[in-house]
Amino acid sequence: MKIAIVDYPGALKSSVYGLQEMFTMANDVSAEHGLSANLKVDILDFTGLETSPVSGELYEAVILPPSLPSDFYLRPAASLQSWLQERHSEGSILCSACAGAFIIASTGILSEREATTHWALANDFSDLYPQTRLNLNSIVNNDGDIITAGGMMSWLDLGLELVAQLISPTVMRQLGKILLIDTGQREQRFYQQFSPRLNHGDEIILEVQQNLQRNYSNIIRIAKLASSCCLSERTFLRRFSKATRLKPSKYLQRLRIQKACDLLENTQKSFELIANEVGYEDVSACRKAFIRIIGLSPRAFKQRFVRR
Repeated sequence: MKIAIVDYPGALKSSVYGLQEMFTMANDVSAEHGLSANLKVDILDFTGLETSPVSGELYEAVILPPSLPSDFYLRPAASLQSWLQERHSEGSILCSACAGAFIIASTGILSEREATTHWALANDFSDLYPQTRLNLNSIVNNDGDIITAGGMMSWLDLGLELVAQLISPTVMRQLGKILLIDTGQREQRFYQQFSPRLNHGDEIILEVQQNLQRNYSNIIRIAKLASSCCLSERTFLRRFSKATRLKPSKYLQRLRIQKACDLLENTQKSFELIANEVGYEDVSACRKAFIRIIGLSPRAFKQRFVRR
């Protein structure tokens, strides 16, 4: 089975060659288990902007790695877009990690489909490709013929997902043990930080956001926020939701839970004290909101991210 890794301008080289080495190791583990499955990897150099990657091969999967700071993934060359469309039409699984999802989305293939990318890139992605449904909870989103992974290092998760799909879950788990990579259930939302949308251009709503940032622990009433903007409640709600893509109540909740995460990581305060400090009178309500947004209990969050 052949896999293509596209080395486009700005692609993270550690992921390009790391994936190649991971698949080589998977072949060794596969042989140890008496399986004949074998992954052959082509690294396709795409350094020019006017020529497609040169290869007449049929690929089981094509991978778009993460990107270093570069704007290529925001404006990928038309020749690469066409090449990806051709590979997809031939049956190749299109795969990406982190910013690589932008390149797949630029082909139109992700329209009305579900995908993921790094949580910090979500606003930019949604601005460019609003018809793609972003699932930012998942580290890997496997949608059959399209597999997308979240963060910069999620190429490891993507590689394991392909090994499980193309060879076997047993080989994938053994490979994870060899590499000391957790192959159990993880979610990207464990790692997310609330990154509000601030480039929407609505100066009035931006002032409200700055006010919430300063006063998130106080009692906040929609009517008072609307009045401070000289807007009706209905108009305020419409403009706030359009600018931030969140209702004010959800926005405030996300802001408070992010502050709770910061305090859990950086202080020795109890969660009961933290809940009250970020604006919750009911600790149970804060705990429920925390679990729903982060996907972990406050205790599990601290155990995962705070080294004793």
